Amino acid sequence: MDFEPSERARGYLERVDAFIDGRVAPAEARFEQQRRELAAAGTPHAVPGVLEELKAEARARGLWNLFLPHSTDPAHGLSVLDYAPLAERAGWYPQLAPEAMNCSAPDTGNMELLDLFATDAQRERWLDPLLRGEIRSAFAMTEPDVASSDASNIGTSVRIEGDEVVVNGRKWWTTGALDPRTAFYIVMGVSDPEADRSRRHSFVIVPADAPGVTVVRDLSYYGYTDQNGHGEVRFADVRVPLANLIGEPGAGFAMAQARLGPGRIHHCMRAIGMAERGISLMKERAGERVTFGRPLASQGVVGEWIANARITVEQLRLLVLKTAWLIDRHGASAARTEISAIKVAVPRGVCRILDDAVQLYGGAGVSGDTPLALLWATARAMRIADGPDEVHLRSIARSELASA
Repeated sequence: MDFEPSERARGYLERVDAFIDGRVAPAEARFEQQRRELAAAGTPHAVPGVLEELKAEARARGLWNLFLPHSTDPAHGLSVLDYAPLAERAGWYPQLAPEAMNCSAPDTGNMELLDLFATDAQRERWLDPLLRGEIRSAFAMTEPDVASSDASNIGTSVRIEGDEVVVNGRKWWTTGALDPRTAFYIVMGVSDPEADRSRRHSFVIVPADAPGVTVVRDLSYYGYTDQNGHGEVRFADVRVPLANLIGEPGAGFAMAQARLGPGRIHHCMRAIGMAERGISLMKERAGERVTFGRPLASQGVVGEWIANARITVEQLRLLVLKTAWLIDRHGASAARTEISAIKVAVPRGVCRILDDAVQLYGGAGVSGDTPLALLWATARAMRIADGPDEVHLRSIARSELASA
């Protein structure tokens, strides 16, 4: 296996580093201030102006849609392996950098899904505006009434009636549902309850303003409210044209795997960047803080935290790069076990690193004075999002036992 980035990827990394260091990092404080002002005005999900400024500059610099390897347009993406260091760098500022470059979830997964399976009409109506960053989207899969970690449990109905699809059900943790730019949902539901478990589900595009779509509430995680929001959404007799069905009826389960695999590795790439920022902050604190007459850096336990963090990050990065290499050469299905492995290992390892960083900062670490608390909460939530640890461990165990 060769993890050496291509010449093209090295060029992109230099440009991404320059953009993040020169524009994103200095904008972080403005972004947070604008979000506070919008929340105080009663519009917590309105778009901070600084984010739109960064998007315009990233696009002008050609740092746009770098995640999308399937497209025939070379301006849209790199291989998964070449994208890895770029996504990692963006993970230093997870609220700003990915979206600034039009590389943030859930749009990335939805763009990949549409890029692979959409009709020409669907591409023109929904995918092209997403690729241009003119709209945003949401992905409605998880449900509050069933264990959605087993996708076959999903009960939302997407019933085909003549030339229409009728959607009924309740979803939650629908990221982007509160964002005023969100123009449509991709909804997973049961189209044929009598079919085999893997052929019951379909994906359908539902416009956000369709009659019968109601955003019930926003969901916070560990007390944090994202600008995009994580909505509970009710679909009550929502009727959309049959032309909004993505792919063939019953193909939803297979398409979900095609969407979630790359999405999971992107999350893990960014999480490694979060860990690297945590390590950077740990080293900064260790060098400037004094306790009991000595710098924190001279305390043995602090050195162990930093050393263990470096070991962990190097291990996790290698596993992520191996997974990216496999996806590039053999597809996401061939890397299923590795995708499950990184989805377990990376959030766990990153949580440990960030927890030690919080401990090193003491009271400042659990406050909003540093990004550590938010980074930790984001990493901890990853252990549930896109499938909890236990589901991925079960998948890995079944693969291991089948080869025994």
